Amino acid sequence: MAQIKKSTESVNKGSFVFSKINYQLFIASLVIVVIGFALMSGETDIYSFTKITLAPIVVVLGFALGFVAILYRPKTTKTEEE
Repeated sequence: MAQIKKSTESVNKGSFVFSKINYQLFIASLVIVVIGFALMSGETDIYSFTKITLAPIVVVLGFALGFVAILYRPKTTKTEEE
């Protein structure tokens, strides 16, 4: 029978999947999306520049930052590898 070697890059059971910067970027993206939806809300002057143009751009930028937060991989140092 062949023995299966355990990967040297095994994940510790108590560690997080993302680093601190990933969570900070994700929280920032959530705040930006909420700001965008707040800019879109309201009943007065529904055809204003803020509601039609600015708010959707802010929301899309917030979602884009969310993707960056998920995909961002911080550079590892030698102390983190050991």
